[in-house]
Amino acid sequence: MRQAVVIGASGGIGAALAAHLVAGGAFQTVYGFSRSAGSPPPGVTAGRIDLTDEASIAAAASRVRTAQLVIVATGALQTDRMRPERTYRALDPESMLEAFRINTLGPALVAKHFLPLLPKDKLSVFACLSARVGSISDNRLGGWHSYRASKAALNMIIRTLAVELSRERPLTICVGLHPGTVETPLSQPFQRSVRPEQMFTPGVSAAHLLDVLSNLTPADSGHVLAWDGSRVPA
Repeated sequence: MRQAVVIGASGGIGAALAAHLVAGGAFQTVYGFSRSAGSPPPGVTAGRIDLTDEASIAAAASRVRTAQLVIVATGALQTDRMRPERTYRALDPESMLEAFRINTLGPALVAKHFLPLLPKDKLSVFACLSARVGSISDNRLGGWHSYRASKAALNMIIRTLAVELSRERPLTICVGLHPGTVETPLSQPFQRSVRPEQMFTPGVSAAHLLDVLSNLTPADSGHVLAWDGSRVPA
């Protein structure tokens, strides 16, 4: 009764991850949760979730009951209320709070309600999409203050979860995933500056990420791994 969960299954990467998991056949059930009520990939058991509403997260978890893999494939660089800042002069408290609500608090609440569903006696994985721009030591360009900070905070949540899980559930692996630059609405406004060979389709990125997940060991827990398996600096 192996089950996988993809949170954010209506997004480009999330939908591709869910489709790949179904096609791979390793899981009897693949749940795909999202805010959108759109059609899920074939074979995916769909459900609704709102990462800004803890009650909906708890309801989704109660529907699943048990899982061996949970992937949080959500995140936002800009919304109607949030734009990536080019300078500190553009900092806005409401925009910054929006970034943290979506990129940090949402995945943290998913962990709160979904980690108890993972088995204690078998290898299991909890993974969140992060970003290389969340690396503090690798930040050489500046800008995008709220997005960078919210992803850096997510990386700290992942690390802190891993420390706690190592004591309670040593076979549970908690990681962040950097998917590369992917052809999705999140990256669309910035694709002109990306070389074609550095741009992935959602399907290609999802295949890379699932390959990384399939090769994880408990020693990887707490780290952020790029699409090629390399560790992203903290």
